[in-house]
Amino acid sequence: MPHFFLGADLGGTKTHVSIADESGRVVGFGEGGPGNHEAVGYDAVQHNLQAAVSAALHSAGLSADRIDGAGFGVAGYDWPIEKTPTLAVISALNLGGAVELVNDTDLGLLAGSPRLWGVAVVSGTGCNCRGWNEKRTRFGRVTGGGVEFGEFAGSSELVFRTGQILGQVYAGRRPPTALVEAFCRRYQVKDLAELLQGLICRQFSLSAADAPLIFEVARQGDRQALELVHWAGQELGAMVCSVVRQLEFESVDFDLVQIGSMWEGSPLLTEELGTAVHAIAPGARIIRTHEPPVVGAVLLGMQAAGVAPSLEVRERLIATIPNPKRPKAE
Repeated sequence: MPHFFLGADLGGTKTHVSIADESGRVVGFGEGGPGNHEAVGYDAVQHNLQAAVSAALHSAGLSADRIDGAGFGVAGYDWPIEKTPTLAVISALNLGGAVELVNDTDLGLLAGSPRLWGVAVVSGTGCNCRGWNEKRTRFGRVTGGGVEFGEFAGSSELVFRTGQILGQVYAGRRPPTALVEAFCRRYQVKDLAELLQGLICRQFSLSAADAPLIFEVARQGDRQALELVHWAGQELGAMVCSVVRQLEFESVDFDLVQIGSMWEGSPLLTEELGTAVHAIAPGARIIRTHEPPVVGAVLLGMQAAGVAPSLEVRERLIATIPNPKRPKAE
């Protein structure tokens, strides 16, 4: 009888579920709404996950008890106190087999590293960094708390820092920057004073979606926009270095997997990351992954069932899983 494994990626905007057999061939896929309890609450997470799992089981022609192992990567699952309510959501699925639960950042490392270990650094809407050693006996992480806990930079933190710079330009603490004109145009105001008035008086607010504007101004050579991009790369590098030290990877050859859309904004981010990390860990191999995180979730489900997935299994998963980011054949 064939064995089947389920993987679920519960992200901030959507939930993806895939089912594969032991060869790595995907046989089912489902999609649901947001999976971060911090944003929508556990009841909504359960509803969205159930919808995605049901769709995946239906497309695979399987019942829940046919699942031999399941892996879940959950956005917002950061601390031990969150484990019990998250497992309660999962237990309601009535899946067969063992279950493994991790933060969704971990899925990117499993999906992006052929070795299935190393360090993952996220720069998307937010930022995060986590990793583990080859035997999965030692783990490293940052808080994942963003600005409030001094961790930078995803697009929300980059835009937050831009707001500070705009305020300092207004006060004369910084020289003029093309960021002023770009943001005034974006928010349809006549000058910096009107922009700040709107922000401070809560008429509107800066958004993580404004990050591409910063990269555009940087490409035009604006000094302060370039400074922002360099700063973001340096901060991401500092996060990685902290996890490298926790894992004692300074003399280890390991995969450093980049996850998130902000890495596409400028090659300067990766350059700064590499400069910081290679100064203390020259064996780091930087990998920019475009593979769906749910690939990592299925691999995690296999590991939960005591199966060690081969490189061939991983490659078959990547080849057969739905992935809108995969380049189309000519």
